[in-house]
Amino acid sequence: MLMVISGGQTGPDRAALEAAVATGMPYGGWCPKGGWAEDMPEPPGVLALYPDLRETPASAPEQRTDWNVRDSDALLVLVGEGGIDVSLGTMRAVQYAEELRKPYVVVSAMSEEASSHAFDFLSAFSAPSFGVGGPRESESPGLQAASLKLLQPIFARMVAGA
Repeated sequence: MLMVISGGQTGPDRAALEAAVATGMPYGGWCPKGGWAEDMPEPPGVLALYPDLRETPASAPEQRTDWNVRDSDALLVLVGEGGIDVSLGTMRAVQYAEELRKPYVVVSAMSEEASSHAFDFLSAFSAPSFGVGGPRESESPGLQAASLKLLQPIFARMVAGA
């Protein structure tokens, strides 16, 4: 069974969880201690919305990023107009995926080819679990909505084909 791995931060991470819940796709992943996200800094944070997430021992978001990459079979990175360079955390995730030799792809969520690139990548690996990440909403305004618009039909298609 396919599973989405996300840390619940604003942006593509949150959009992936929203799309998973909407389509019935299982989700999991790690969030910082206390459920911290930039829009939900106080406990229980994102755990109030996504109780299947688990807290890392550390409150630092770097541990969440590393553990979600580690626990994913492949990584889909969605970026906005500023690309990957607007987010140190996203660059960290890609670098760690490279170190672990995990397949990953960086897709511009606003591009015309985004849907086919993302679907083709996820279909090609038939990965049981795949991470979704990208810049926070504060780093790339509008990316969360664009990512949800992109991911929800892809997840629905994947769930129907499973």
